[in-house]
Amino acid sequence: MPAPTAAHPRHRHLDFHPGEGTAPGIDFLRQALADWHLMTQTAGTDALLVGAELLANAARHTPGPRRLDLDLDLDTPSLRISVTDPIPAPPRPRPHRPDAVHGHGLFIVDKLARTWGWRPHGHGKTVWAVLPLPHAYH
Repeated sequence: MPAPTAAHPRHRHLDFHPGEGTAPGIDFLRQALADWHLMTQTAGTDALLVGAELLANAARHTPGPRRLDLDLDLDTPSLRISVTDPIPAPPRPRPHRPDAVHGHGLFIVDKLARTWGWRPHGHGKTVWAVLPLPHAYH
């Protein structure tokens, strides 16, 4: 896999306008994954799913996402996806019920990510997930 160049920085961020929804974030994530040559790999599909879940949770449980950050770490190799929203309350994982229509988001994030968590951010919080990348990605 080719390493990121100046045209493919290892950090990207997208600021959201209030009420903008999740579509710009999903498009932004998809473009970054394509630029980093990850969309044709399982890692890209997993990252897109985890990013969409984090954005959807911010849209569903808060007034909406305020920022999306992507950090490509070639040393580990991994991708950190961070979504910031304006509500300080931590995410509340619920017991997973496979027969439920909703409530699978954090369960999916937990299964696909190497690790995930949250931290306070200003008056809100940032929820993040770190996903492994193929070891061939250098």
